[in-house]
Amino acid sequence: MTHILHLDASARPGIAGTDEHGSISRRLTHRFVSDWQARQPDDSVTYRDIGGHPPSFIDQPWIQAAFTPAAQRSSWMADTLAESDQLVDELVAADLLVIGAPLYNFGMPAALKAWVDQVVRLGRTVDYEPSQPQDPFIPLLADRPRHAVILSSRGDAGLGPGGPMAHMNHLEPALTTVLEFIGITRIDRIAVEHQEEGGALLAASIEAAERDVDALVDHLSQSVHAKKQAEPA
Repeated sequence: MTHILHLDASARPGIAGTDEHGSISRRLTHRFVSDWQARQPDDSVTYRDIGGHPPSFIDQPWIQAAFTPAAQRSSWMADTLAESDQLVDELVAADLLVIGAPLYNFGMPAALKAWVDQVVRLGRTVDYEPSQPQDPFIPLLADRPRHAVILSSRGDAGLGPGGPMAHMNHLEPALTTVLEFIGITRIDRIAVEHQEEGGALLAASIEAAERDVDALVDHLSQSVHAKKQAEPA
């Protein structure tokens, strides 16, 4: 079976087209996960609404605890890292990470950055080997195949790769950098644009993105399960 970790980072609680002022990125992730479960009903999903319930920001006690060797941590350090440990455990358990991430002011929402800071952990998702100064970081989530899907929404247009405003998009590039750093290198991206303009342009962009979501679910669900069936028992 495949285990999915589904994250929504939008500050909007509803789904566009269903709820007033609903989120387009939530609409895409809901479609992706619902389609996946319809095709693979035995697969499991962990859902975390980080837009509605943001993770804690890291602070000095968190940093002190995280950089203290596990065997030397006091009880307060374990308590300080409990939220991070849970978020890391959810990520480590996932075969497929589905992230709904709107573009806020050229980058990721603060809630999503807080999640990133909680899960990029020395000794949990990345290691450091000082004897290899040219390449000292070891991605710990490269231990088995994992895949990530970034489903985003943007107010303007031309922010995708090769677009005239691509240099102003720091959402997907930043997320890709983080995921690859910890060992998740199979990454797909689908985005809706024209949210500020609305009307026919937005409707067409949503329609195109949903077609892409359906095609991606079809491709990934078949390929992931084919690989799992081929694995030795």
